[in-house]
Amino acid sequence: MKKTLIDLFEQSVKRFPNNTFLLEKTGKKFEPTTYTQVKEQVYRLGAGLQALGVKKGDTMALLSEGRNMWVIGELAMFYAGAVNVPLSIKLEESNDLLFRLIHGDVKFIMVSGTQLRKIRTIKEQLTDVQKIIVFDKHESYEDKEIALEEVLQMGDEFLKSHTMEEFLQVANSIQNDDYATITYTSGTTADPKGVVLTHRNYTANVEQALTLVDINEHWRTLIILPLDHCFAHVVGFYIMMSVGATAATVQVGRTPLESLKNIPLNIKEVKPHFILSVPALAKTFKKNIEQGIRAKGKTTLRLFNWGMKIRQVYFGDSSLDPKGLRILLKPLVDLFDKILFSKVRENFGGELKFFIGGGALLDKDLQKFYIGIGMPMFQGYGLSEATPVISSNGPDLYRFGSSGKLVKPIELKICDSEGKELPTGEMGEIVVKGENVMAGYWKNPESTADTVRDGWLYTGDLGYMSHEGLLYVKGRFKSLLISSDGEKYSPEGIEEAMVEKSPYIDQVMLYNNQSAYTTAVIVPNKDQLTRKLKQQNLTLATEDGRKAALEILDKAVNKFKKGGEFEGMFPERWLPSCFAVLPEPFTEQNQMINSTMKMVRGKIEKAYAARIEYMYTAEGKQLMNQQNIDSLK
Repeated sequence: MKKTLIDLFEQSVKRFPNNTFLLEKTGKKFEPTTYTQVKEQVYRLGAGLQALGVKKGDTMALLSEGRNMWVIGELAMFYAGAVNVPLSIKLEESNDLLFRLIHGDVKFIMVSGTQLRKIRTIKEQLTDVQKIIVFDKHESYEDKEIALEEVLQMGDEFLKSHTMEEFLQVANSIQNDDYATITYTSGTTADPKGVVLTHRNYTANVEQALTLVDINEHWRTLIILPLDHCFAHVVGFYIMMSVGATAATVQVGRTPLESLKNIPLNIKEVKPHFILSVPALAKTFKKNIEQGIRAKGKTTLRLFNWGMKIRQVYFGDSSLDPKGLRILLKPLVDLFDKILFSKVRENFGGELKFFIGGGALLDKDLQKFYIGIGMPMFQGYGLSEATPVISSNGPDLYRFGSSGKLVKPIELKICDSEGKELPTGEMGEIVVKGENVMAGYWKNPESTADTVRDGWLYTGDLGYMSHEGLLYVKGRFKSLLISSDGEKYSPEGIEEAMVEKSPYIDQVMLYNNQSAYTTAVIVPNKDQLTRKLKQQNLTLATEDGRKAALEILDKAVNKFKKGGEFEGMFPERWLPSCFAVLPEPFTEQNQMINSTMKMVRGKIEKAYAARIEYMYTAEGKQLMNQQNIDSLK
């Protein structure tokens, strides 16, 4: 049966013509756009794209903040038969954008006014790009640029001179297996990989995700994650669309910081029923709540802490555990809710039922805090290659620490490093099979063959299934860095380059497990350092010599950063902000290297856990900390 994103959209417009689909604030307040109105705009733009020369199978890029035109733009691409390459607005380095636009064979670009400068910087190198559609009005347009308004007018003309049947011919020809998007995710080298998702991948994952959470047409969400983020794309936008619900976007500020400051204000205005979050945002919200309570004085703070403890005991860690005597706390739970926590929730619009966290793993204490104030935060799990939702906790079933129950239908097995299936309760690589599994990596058959075998997706994540039927994700089966906002990156390329391009670094391991910045542990080449120091009449036997050696190592690392010799080779955010110098190398004897001479990350992380933790302190972040100086003795 044909179930494309176009089919899904058309069905929703028929079923919910007058429901508000999109909410956007560009002036004083949020303005609604109904499903019917969105369809009219999608048709105008889709027809404009056909008039502009977009052909079925062409790839187009979309670089913009979350807003109505993001959603309308993507849907319009499908009506012209195009494939979307959504680009992150976090991409600042020209190289990052250039690679994606060239590798993705992009012929047309849709871009917001604030992001246009990034495209202009690299435009001369984009020889395949025919047109750049600019969402916001500009005083003047450069070569190949065209105003959105002009494309919409072309669409009006096209729809006047063609029948509706002629316009819809392309859209109706799109099949389940036709490509919808190519989303770039970081690979094991400097080059990212393009995850190819089909129309059916998306509609299947919408169906699957709705088996976990019951959302209806009256619900609203405020999308605070970037729309190119697969999680926001599917759960924030397509799931809401499929049930006739409403998706609002954060008011775009003049700077990223201004947009960030708009989030709390927008939450109050939109009154969302659920919000998609990542740990970094959840921690910020928690900090703001606690500051607000402390500002009200000691009595309120004592009441807050007492009430929270009572609620945490009452709700426990899981909906699966029997309440027992805890049921006696119910009157107190209701009382605190009425006098205190309902007021806290007013800051979130007063109608928020829950948060869902994806990307990085949520801290159990963080989850306990949110259930304590009556806005539970549920952990979900997924990845772009699975479109992305694989499992989640929800209001009907949750256990903190787990990633919840699996979507239906999906097959999941846990495998060892040889690919053999392990029994329930044993830890190994999470491997899944279902209609949500990607078509492959764009122009990368080797990585595709390595990741998808016989329809099974090898996620590279470590976990196990419990006897309760819940999935537990424990980290990285393969060596991915995970930042505080859930973004992932494979460090091997950076590590190899640092060793290859610096005679002073023998071994290096990057580390980031949902932290604010990336760190590294470095095994220095003491012989090379000694030779270099000799030129300055220094040795490692003196403190001055060891400090000079640290400067040499710092320069070697900084060569990959802005202004350095190898600037732009890797995204700046994944380069180490600081490093710890280690006193001994990784060897087979200390089990930090395996028989194939690869680093055993788990062993290194365990052995140097204290040093890693130290780097996330103000003192440990300093290059000249005593531990670094002493390690060079």
